[in-house]
Amino acid sequence: MGLGGWMRDTVDPDFASFVDARQGRWLRTAYLVYGDLHRAEELLLHAFTQLSVRWTRVDDPDAFVQRLLYQPALRPWNRAKPFPDDEDPIRVALAELTPAQRTVLVLLHFEELTEFEVSDLLGMSQTAVHTHGMSAFGRFRAALGAGDWRDAR
Repeated sequence: MGLGGWMRDTVDPDFASFVDARQGRWLRTAYLVYGDLHRAEELLLHAFTQLSVRWTRVDDPDAFVQRLLYQPALRPWNRAKPFPDDEDPIRVALAELTPAQRTVLVLLHFEELTEFEVSDLLGMSQTAVHTHGMSAFGRFRAALGAGDWRDAR
């Protein structure tokens, strides 16, 4: 039996189902947050590995993985330019945001989380999430040429 067969026999089927159901969506979200597919893959693998060790003891596995996946985006050492040499207008607009703005914007609008949920996941106050979200939305729209949303009548 190869290594793959051994892994299937030793991995909790509920954990395997959890990973299968979420990995695609979270990889896309992490890519938008970090602007680097390799970094997004590494962080997602790290988060799932950490969860696998604690699988039976974690009350909310979704929140556990999301914290490990998105909190590093806010750390000072995470200043690499996202989406280098990309010409897609959406990714260019995301690259114009600060890491905190990009993370909050993606979690609010792509993941459709509430400000309260984002606050909890990122360890930020709700006021900070709201402020980052509003400024990110305005900068994102302006970068796309949509103007400032507050000018809409």
